[in-house]
Amino acid sequence: MKFEGTKDYVATDDLTIAVNAAVTLERPLLVKGEPGTGKTELARQVAEALGLRMIEWNIKSTTRAQQGLYEYDAVSRLRDSQLGEERVHDVKNYIKKGKLWEAFESDEKVVLLIDEIDKADIEFPNDLLQELDRMEFFVYETGETIRAETRPIVIITSNNEKELPDAFLRRCFFHYIRFPDEATMRKIVEVHHPGIKEALLTTALTQFYELRETAGLKKKPSTSEVLDWLKLLLAEDLTAEDLKRDGANALPKLHGALLKNEQDVHLFERLAFMARAGR
Repeated sequence: MKFEGTKDYVATDDLTIAVNAAVTLERPLLVKGEPGTGKTELARQVAEALGLRMIEWNIKSTTRAQQGLYEYDAVSRLRDSQLGEERVHDVKNYIKKGKLWEAFESDEKVVLLIDEIDKADIEFPNDLLQELDRMEFFVYETGETIRAETRPIVIITSNNEKELPDAFLRRCFFHYIRFPDEATMRKIVEVHHPGIKEALLTTALTQFYELRETAGLKKKPSTSEVLDWLKLLLAEDLTAEDLKRDGANALPKLHGALLKNEQDVHLFERLAFMARAGR
């Protein structure tokens, strides 16, 4: 069972090494990187490449670790008891299985994605330490232990919004997805926009990387955003010549796909003003 990327996902050598190391060590793979660098998509592609089912747990600011294990609906049971419902005698009728339970009880190996773990409370990762380490947990209401007979491949993503606890980090294999260099980006573009004209791609990527490196930029555009931008350029049938800018307009064509806040738009407007003033 070895991951080597897929036809729809360009995986660098260091990324494939990280995935396979985590699988060999049977440790969760913690993937960090800028938003839009393919962290979530990695889990989907690992599942596809290895022919495994994927279970996805999307973390929000209100998500609690217990929800990944199970939730006991005591209110519904109380209501049913008042109504004389027969189902009230079996507590299992009031237990909702979480994503970890679903992964642990699977007869086949699965890929479990815990997406954007840094969105939750700081204690969230600590609350899952033992369960992810031992691959088991206890259900107090029924007195049973849920244990993974077939250990899932666990992929955890983080946008680095907050630091994760050291104890949690020790139990993971870590990989940081660097922003793609131009050569890698060309491979990614070829997957999504095959046959794009070389002149257009060269001009577009030159402008894109210049934009990303502009000092003072609040939000750098990501891989997903450059792909959207190129899709728009192709839809508008623009050429490399159409993308050429002069000092009067520092903003790229259709810049709304790349710049996502007014502060960055104003930055480029100021740069254009300074260019005109310096003539």
